[in-house]
Amino acid sequence: MTKVFLKKQIQNRVLLGHPWIFGNEVGEIKGDVVPGDIVDVHTHQGSFLGRGYINPQSQILVRLLTRDKSEEINPEFFYRRLLKCWEYRQKLGYVENCRLVFGEADDLPALVIDKFNDYFVLQTLALGMEKWKPAIVDALNRIFSPKGIYERNDVPVRELEGMEQQKGFLSTPFDTNVIINENGLKFHVDIVNGQKTGYFLDQQDNRREIRQIVKDANVLEAFCYTGTFSCHAGYYGAKSVLGLDISEHAVETARRNAALNNLQDICKFQAVNAFDQLKQYTREERKFDVVILDPPAFTKSRENIRKAVTGYKEINLRGMKLLNQGGFLVTASCTNLVSPELFLETIDAAAKDAKKRLRQVTFQTQAKDHPILRNIENTTYLKFLIVEIA
Repeated sequence: MTKVFLKKQIQNRVLLGHPWIFGNEVGEIKGDVVPGDIVDVHTHQGSFLGRGYINPQSQILVRLLTRDKSEEINPEFFYRRLLKCWEYRQKLGYVENCRLVFGEADDLPALVIDKFNDYFVLQTLALGMEKWKPAIVDALNRIFSPKGIYERNDVPVRELEGMEQQKGFLSTPFDTNVIINENGLKFHVDIVNGQKTGYFLDQQDNRREIRQIVKDANVLEAFCYTGTFSCHAGYYGAKSVLGLDISEHAVETARRNAALNNLQDICKFQAVNAFDQLKQYTREERKFDVVILDPPAFTKSRENIRKAVTGYKEINLRGMKLLNQGGFLVTASCTNLVSPELFLETIDAAAKDAKKRLRQVTFQTQAKDHPILRNIENTTYLKFLIVEIA
């Protein structure tokens, strides 16, 4: 087997458990390098560190799958890993809908699998994981006997690995418009055309957190996408809910979700630019009891972090100005490169400019089926905050 030897001065991060090995961290490679193949990784002194897949075309040269020298990477390996992922979710109570595999946090880097009832959507985001896709599909069939499996590999990051974007059935074709249950409500999941894998499961726990604050409230949700927070607000007793999103398709799905839960008289949606509408409502001095802000990621590159922070500050500043005294701001960020500390600093800066005092109700991360490993920063990506405006 090909052996990869790390440089002495920059191997501590890997020694401490991070599965990524960048090209500039490698001192020597002994053996043939075939993109996607399994290689052994060693310290500069020759001690075994781990086993993973290699791709010279990627900035991340090697992603480790195991640190057990006796563990072979074969189809049975993926069966055991997926079974372990499923057992973990079951222990936490995520049995109907869940993120079954969350990449690096489940020791399966660049693999994402979401479970919607008896249907599965997967993403293989690196060449080394793509090569094992048949074994992964076989493992899903063995463990779950699913009604359908679909791949959503229409993701630009695959091109950095030398792969094409693609999507399609990995099972017998099925109706890809699935209805799931969440917190007592029902929601449409568009597996083929919805964002990411078709639905954002990472907020499923956080959506319950608005239960008490929306009773008898007039609620505004900006960047509502398919209206999941809006429908929860209506379900939990809001007087009125207005959801805004720039996507006509998303807004139409939001209306269908409201109707699915008999909330069409309470939850209304508009296809507008949420940034512009927040500005307009500020000028009009509109007021709400609860403002929910759940925007898409503002940047995926470190060069644009400051621009992203400016965007977060602006929408939260406007959200605060739209609230009645004693109202609640519900705000989130899924931008991986914006740390929890930076996110909170940005909210504080917005409050200072808005001349508002904030009282924290809750601060959380993503749902527990998206586990966090402390030694891998990018596994903590979602920030969710509720504050009272005083």
